[in-house]
Amino acid sequence: MKHVAIVLAAGKGSRMHSDIPKQFMRLAGRPVICYALQSFEESFIDEIILVTGEGQNAYCKKEIVEKYGFSKVRQIVSGGKERYDSVYQGLCAAGDCDYVYIHDGARPFLDADILNRARQCVEEYEACAAGMRVKDTIRVADEHGVIRHTPERKYVWQMQTPQVFSYSLVKSAYDRLFQQGDFCGITDDVMVVERMLSCPVRLFEGSYRNIKITTPEDILVAQLFLESREKYSQDG
Repeated sequence: MKHVAIVLAAGKGSRMHSDIPKQFMRLAGRPVICYALQSFEESFIDEIILVTGEGQNAYCKKEIVEKYGFSKVRQIVSGGKERYDSVYQGLCAAGDCDYVYIHDGARPFLDADILNRARQCVEEYEACAAGMRVKDTIRVADEHGVIRHTPERKYVWQMQTPQVFSYSLVKSAYDRLFQQGDFCGITDDVMVVERMLSCPVRLFEGSYRNIKITTPEDILVAQLFLESREKYSQDG
């Protein structure tokens, strides 16, 4: 079985209020994207496809892949304006494989435990995604901010990545999406598979530390996570 990771690094990170895309910002001396790539590099994953922003291929090849020695990165491809554009480019580049692990490059705390749970789940169910049960009560409001519904907390999950699928299934879903052009409201790969194929998607446990670097505050939180991990490693 061939397992391929598609790592998305084409975002601009407008909410970071920085000229540097969030995936290339420094976290403990290394670009954020390096942490996810390292996790895949040290795992059972056979090949990594890095999807970058337009014009960033050469930079990623020299300053990320070659500089940090990511030998499993076999292709660097340009993404598109939206996330689904970038994922589709990655899927087209993946070619002949059995399973794909689609991951946000701005999630640096992917680890071996998450990946092992992902592998076990996808090999059994073909479509799955990382997530965590929410800790807070969630309210659903209308356009005026008036509460209309309160879902039971035990059924509410916060979505994460990787989102993992058999290749033939997710490629078929994305082919159909681009043929129909029905992109309204699409925010992740789970929605594509559900909408295009009416396929159920299984959730598996990610980690509360598997955060996405989105705002300046997230960088501070990530630094604390790294410091605590290093301290734990030293103490152990």
